[in-house]
Amino acid sequence: MVYFVATPIGNLKDITFRAIEVLNSVDVIACEDTRNSLKLLNNYNITKKLIAYHKFNEKNSAEGIVKLAKENKNIAVISDAGMPVISDPGAILINKLIEENIDYTVIPGASASLSALLLSGFDAQTFTFVGFLDERNKVRMEQVRKIKDIETTLIFYISPHNLIKDIEFLNINLGNRRACLVNEITKVYEKVIRFNLGELPEFQIRGEYVLLVEGKSVEKVEDTDSIEQELKQLLKTGMAKSDAVKYISTCRNIPKNKVYKIALNL
Repeated sequence: MVYFVATPIGNLKDITFRAIEVLNSVDVIACEDTRNSLKLLNNYNITKKLIAYHKFNEKNSAEGIVKLAKENKNIAVISDAGMPVISDPGAILINKLIEENIDYTVIPGASASLSALLLSGFDAQTFTFVGFLDERNKVRMEQVRKIKDIETTLIFYISPHNLIKDIEFLNINLGNRRACLVNEITKVYEKVIRFNLGELPEFQIRGEYVLLVEGKSVEKVEDTDSIEQELKQLLKTGMAKSDAVKYISTCRNIPKNKVYKIALNL
């Protein structure tokens, strides 16, 4: 069996009993970066043969893993953090396993995108996961063209060195939409920053970010129900009522007293 195992996205305790059990039972663990994976494995006293499986050797390594599986070896595939395949290596291997009719399964766990979506307070009923914007301008323009008219919450992954560039790019191509930056999820310095794309907030660049951007607005008259719903979403994240009122008033460009009256009834 080949197991695709989710690993913690920050706090090392965010791993399931089943994941630890599987990592202890397999013959080989395929890691995105063996140095990073050792921090997790050493923390749980897991000692196994490690092999590298990353984007630079993905094709060759996938063939090696298939060979091991045919030799009746059990293999676990892990990424540096979160779920393999999701903006991480693994897709080539899965297709190869399907072609070769080799069994594989998923050991679920932590997800940066879903955790950030919850922390943002944005609409979580429907959303679109975009992942990383491409470094090549022509390709990223095509990426944005495909999503600019989508009305659901958009979820991006952003590397620290691209943070300001990507936000400015999205502001130019999507407009001054509401946004939320989340990073250091599950860690001591977990940060949630709500802002508009056209007004960069002050922040200290630290690690990778999840950026959430509201979908394309549908032309409609501001109504009490939608304001009440947005207030509830923000309050669920721990935002103070006064701050939530101010935030909605600014983003929707409506009188603060109108939002405040609705907030009093919650």
